[in-house]
Parts: sequence; structure tokens; C-alpha cells
Amino acid sequence: MSVVGRAPQISREAVLGAALRLADEQGLDAVTMHAVARRLQVTPMALYRHVDDKNALLDGLVEVLLTEYPLPRAEGEWDARLIALADGIRDTARRHPAVFPLLLTRPAVTPSARVVRDAVQAALREAGLPEAEVARAERLISTAVLGFAASEASGRFRQHDQSVIDADFAELLRWLRHALSSMRDS
Repeated sequence: MSVVGRAPQISREAVLGAALRLADEQGLDAVTMHAVARRLQVTPMALYRHVDDKNALLDGLVEVLLTEYPLPRAEGEWDARLIALADGIRDTARRHPAVFPLLLTRPAVTPSARVVRDAVQAALREAGLPEAEVARAERLISTAVLGFAASEASGRFRQHDQSVIDADFAELLRWLRHALSSMRDS
């Protein structure tokens, strides 16, 4: 009996983990198929079994960043779930400041990454937002939270004490809740 192909020595998770570590250490520009393969000690062709190309690799990094923290339980209050998601993404930005800006330039396209977007949209529906406004509200809220988290992680707020930054984030979330109320009531 002949064996047609070898069993994979790596997995998609290993490829994405290596890409994330490389980006954390050397920046996003360092993430190439060749560099990830070198890190995993495989040929670049071995990666194509797990990611189609560099774009798929970057989409996978978006997925890793968005799914690094657990989703809040669907049974919780909608606003508590949104706050937990915002806190989670802020923590992710702090852990991966060199990679985090990717979330500002690439949409969530993998099924696992879309689960996070869908969780935000489900909370917005529960908040009573009209269906026609849900996708727009998710985009606006995500952009505000991602922008704050990216600014904080990049050091833009370094002249302020952490207590001031934390208070600003809480105020941003308060503004977003107010905006949601306005959208819901209009």
C-alpha cells in the first residue's frame, strides 16, 4: 500500500500562531509566507495547505485577534456583553500593539471572526435597535472602540495616567450607549 501524501506537520493554528509571534516581535511588514515558514521550519509550500496566500494569512491574524478573548455568554444583558467585548478587544490591543492596527484595515471575513461581529449585532438587536440600523451601528461602535484601543496601544495617550485613560474609555462607552439609545428611539 502506497501513501499518497504525508500527514501535515503543522496546523492552521500553528501557522497563525507563528505569524502572530513574528508580527509581535518584528511588525506586520515582517509577516511573509517565507518568514512564517522559516519560523515553523517548513517550506513555504507547506503553508498553502492551511492558508491560500498572504491575504488569507492576514485574515487569519484578524481572526486570532478577534477570538483571543472569550465571547460573553448570550444570556447576559446586551450592554454588559458589549462592554465585555470592548474590554476584551482593548486587552488584545495592549498584548499585540504591533499587530492590532490590522483590525482597522481588514474586515472580519473568516467564519470565526464573523462570530464576534455577529455577537455585537445580536446585542444591538436585543437593545431594540431597528434591523435597518444594526450593521451601521456595529460599524460605528467597532470603529470607535478599535480606534481607542489602537491609540492606547500605540502610546498616543502615554502622557496621561492609566486612571485617566480608563476613565476616558468608560466615557466613550457611555457615549456609545447614549448614541444607541438615540438610534433606537428615532
